[in-house]
Amino acid sequence: MGSIKKISVLFIVTIVIVVIIALLYFSGIFIPTSLKTGSFETIVVDRGMVISTTHATGIVESENEVIVLSPAASIIKNILKEPGSRVKEGETIVQLNSETVQNEIEKLKDQLEVKRNNLDKTRLNAQSSTLDLEYNEEVKKLKITSLKSQLTDEQQLLEVGGISPAKLDKTAQEITLAEKDLSMMIEKNSIRLKQLATDEKGLLLQIRMDEKVLEEKQELLSKMNVKAPSAGIILNISGSVGEKTSTDKMLIRMSDLTSFKLTGSIEEQFANQIKTGKQVYVTVEYEQLEGLIGNITPMVENKKIQFNVHLKESSHPKLIANQNVQILIINNQKENSLRINKLPSFEKGKKHNVFVIEGDKAVKREITFGIIGNDYCEILSGLNDGDVIISEGINAYRHLNEIEIQN
Repeated sequence: MGSIKKISVLFIVTIVIVVIIALLYFSGIFIPTSLKTGSFETIVVDRGMVISTTHATGIVESENEVIVLSPAASIIKNILKEPGSRVKEGETIVQLNSETVQNEIEKLKDQLEVKRNNLDKTRLNAQSSTLDLEYNEEVKKLKITSLKSQLTDEQQLLEVGGISPAKLDKTAQEITLAEKDLSMMIEKNSIRLKQLATDEKGLLLQIRMDEKVLEEKQELLSKMNVKAPSAGIILNISGSVGEKTSTDKMLIRMSDLTSFKLTGSIEEQFANQIKTGKQVYVTVEYEQLEGLIGNITPMVENKKIQFNVHLKESSHPKLIANQNVQILIINNQKENSLRINKLPSFEKGKKHNVFVIEGDKAVKREITFGIIGNDYCEILSGLNDGDVIISEGINAYRHLNEIEIQN
């Protein structure tokens, strides 16, 4: 029992001593009241941007996708660029079997040759027919002229009684019939010439149509080597070598590297920090770009939420597809704000005590914060622009209201 009493007394004495030491420490008895210049660090109150952000990560992606369709029903002959490959504008990605198109081109060329020969024959026939028609017409005109001359002679003979009136009437009738025959011939000749012109026009139309089809087939032949319409990255190729593809079927899906967007991700615990339309800063090779949050994926994967960022300068030269970047989601920001560098003691709370240098002493002041940012804190009251604050080296003086500064 005696040993237990001794231990209890010793324990009580120890506690009393500790309490006395603590009271003496917090009373400030052992704290010095002066500081030497150079034994502490300072910061200056100034004006500038105060910004509070939440960090997220992102990857650069193409803002636009390009879909390349199959130009014709064919078979994939060769794939020169695999998904994930970078391609330049005009580079061949897929080769399609062009044998069917080539056969159609040869057939069209043969048809055109036949029709052009027929056109030449038609034109020659038209020239020959025109000559024949003109000749026959001229012969009939000469015959009429001859009959009219004969009629004049017979009229003179009738006056002297050289011929009978019946002979004169017969010649007059022959002239009438010859003139009717000439008129009918002229009309028929006109119809025939129109027919020949129509035949030529029809052949010319057929030739032009076939030439257009041939031109389209030749253009299609050039498209059987499917090329990249712009520089980009191949995302997907629908099909493999030997597989059939139909006309206008999606053959290649690729990204267009003319403009970019970001796909960002953030820890689930910060989900309430992201909202559509919220401003962000994106750091790309030490340069800061502005953007806005777009669509937000409601599903959580690997304890992260994904969202899109649309950049103000979506075609910035430093943006590269699949590039990893840091995203700063703006929670609060204020320009030309009275501010002070953020210190570890400023992590929580809106009010703090700091020591401000005033001549040869440092005076404690209570300051009120506004925005507590990543690098700076906004000062609402307690400090002025240009005030010098002791930032480090005064932990032992925190219970004092004023510290003497010795040179």
